[in-house]
Parts: sequence; structure tokens; C-alpha cells
Amino acid sequence: MMNVSRRTFLAGSASLAGLAVSGCVSTTSDPEFYIPSQDPAYLSMYRAMPEERFPLPAINLKKVPDQYYRQQVDYPTSERVGTLVVDTSNYYLYLVQENGKAMRYGVGLGRAGFEWSGRARIARKSAWPKWTPPDEMIEREPELEKWSWRNGGMPPGPENPLGARALYIFQGNQDTLYRLHGTAEYWTIGSAVSSGCVRLMNQDIIDLHGRVPVGTPIVVL
Repeated sequence: MMNVSRRTFLAGSASLAGLAVSGCVSTTSDPEFYIPSQDPAYLSMYRAMPEERFPLPAINLKKVPDQYYRQQVDYPTSERVGTLVVDTSNYYLYLVQENGKAMRYGVGLGRAGFEWSGRARIARKSAWPKWTPPDEMIEREPELEKWSWRNGGMPPGPENPLGARALYIFQGNQDTLYRLHGTAEYWTIGSAVSSGCVRLMNQDIIDLHGRVPVGTPIVVL
């Protein structure tokens, strides 16, 4: 059974799913600037990745508060090792590890009206995925019709809203239409701007994609 803390997690709610379906786009303003960490580990963690299918630039750490950098933290929890936990109140995603630890990632979340919570699983993973806007989004923004499922979706690449990797969230055998995915708009981490999905810096979603297998349980608080 689901454990829903704020609102129903899409079960039997096709209309909400249609609104939220991996829209994953945002309208952002110029980011604030922060004092970046000079820790060589972080500079290496968020380096340019020319080896990727579509080369990624380095993250400008001046545009991301350092609490959202990927890091191992103390995280006592009753969730079993390997579970993903999205803390929507604090814009964190945790991968539960042994001995009361977790790998923590900063995330961006959906705007008001698109929040969701509950239990599900990662049913599929994709490197450099296509993006297909839902019909409901196309109705609001007809110019997106060229990327509809009827036209094969938006091909992968730097401009694709799903970024470098995507993890697809299912509840049972039903696709919830929500994703954990990358974003080139890394300055949006720690804020609510997208149309429903959980976004990570591209370097972070690549790391997470490599750590979690298909079938990984996920809890959204």
C-alpha cells in the first residue's frame, strides 16, 4: 500500500498525471551567486565531462549553494539500504547506505500544484533519454507538438529537458509519468520551478544512475 503524506500519489488520477508528466521544463531568472567551495573533491565531482555522448560543461559552483553539493551524510532511517528518499521540504534526495549513512543530492522540484508523495520504484533507467511532452502540456503550449509522441519526441542532447540521464518512477506496473532526471539549469537546484519532476545536476544524475539498479524503491516525503 502507498504511504501518502501530502496528497495522493497519482493512483487513479490520470488528470494529475497528465499535468505532471515529465514536463520537466522551467522558466528561470538569473541565479544568485554564492561563494563556491574550493575543495578539490567538489571541483573534480562537478568537472566538465567531455567523455559523455554529449559533452557536459563543468558546473559553475558559484550558482549552487554548497549544501546542495553531492555528499555523504549521517542519515538514520528505518528505510532499508538502497532506498531512495526525496525530502521535498529541504530539496534533498538521499540514497540510503549502511551504518546510518546516505549519499545526499540536491534537487529541484515541481511548482506548487505539482507536488506528489508516496512509495514507488525505479522501473527503468535511460542514458541521454528522449523527452515527450504530455498532450495536456501541448494543449497549453502548442509549439511543443513537434516533440509529441506522435512525432517521436525530442531527441537526446544538451537542450533536452531530461538531461543526461533519467530514472522512471512506476507504481506497480503503472508509469507514474514522474522522473528523476538531469538538468543543464543547475542553478535551479534547491528551488521549485519544474513542471513536476525531480531534477538533479547532470553530474549528479550520472552518479546516481550508476549507483541504483532497476527495481530500487523510492519514497517521496
